[in-house]
Amino acid sequence: MNKTITTGIMLFIFLGTLTAGGPWPQKKGQGYFKLSEWWVVFDQHYTDEGLIDPNLTTGIFNTAVYAEYGLTDRLTGIVNAPLFSRNYMNNLISRTTGEVLVKGEAINGLGDIDVGLKYGLTKPGARFLIAASVFFGIPTGITGGGTFENLQTGDGEFNQMVQIDAGTSLNFGKKVAGYTSAYVGFNNRTKEYSEEFRFGVELGAGFFNQKLWVTGRVGGIESFKNGATAASNNSTTIFANNTEYISFSLETNYYMTKRVGVSAAFAGAWRGEIIAARPSYSVGIFYDMSK
Repeated sequence: MNKTITTGIMLFIFLGTLTAGGPWPQKKGQGYFKLSEWWVVFDQHYTDEGLIDPNLTTGIFNTAVYAEYGLTDRLTGIVNAPLFSRNYMNNLISRTTGEVLVKGEAINGLGDIDVGLKYGLTKPGARFLIAASVFFGIPTGITGGGTFENLQTGDGEFNQMVQIDAGTSLNFGKKVAGYTSAYVGFNNRTKEYSEEFRFGVELGAGFFNQKLWVTGRVGGIESFKNGATAASNNSTTIFANNTEYISFSLETNYYMTKRVGVSAAFAGAWRGEIIAARPSYSVGIFYDMSK
């Protein structure tokens, strides 16, 4: 089994969360807070050549808190903290004898925490908005867990990402509001991980007096491949180096009250290298002070 195959989808989900605000900073003293559960279970993966190979069934579950808070009308603090992360692998069973060849294992712990700042480069309320962000990935997760040291809740490296977002509000008619945004980013990674170019676009529409929001996203990562190869990087297990993909996701958010709502999302990849070849899912509950 390729020991480094799930980071791509995980990064897309976390990145989708981190860029959920797009170029719109929170107003001073206001915020957005979300408790979510994200998971992926897969028995096949994209290889480093973009082909699909089978693997031992593996699952990752993350319970995370995401928060945005307006420090000023232009500057927003951001935290994404997987407070509980579970990574497991099923038993490896012989197809001929039914014997358990390798016993399944699991680990539980804290995941890697992301913190960041977003600054609005354009004036609040402008028709077309641009924002710049910086994110820091703190290696608070477990590395090298399990008997074979192939279970992890983090990648063990400290990364820094700079990002530019641009977007605008849309009007689809009297009863449907909307928005669109795009971003590009550069992720600097340590411990012989390759640097990455990241990009994405999203389109959202609000229905029923903006109580129901539906958002579609397309995003990707292109590796500079200037670090260690996935095969030689023994400091990691399921968190891959040189991951690349183009992925899509669909998310719905429903406001049960003026500020409290629930969300559900799924994501998959059209093309990938060294990532899971199964969709991931998430559900959550949020509190939006901007309403």
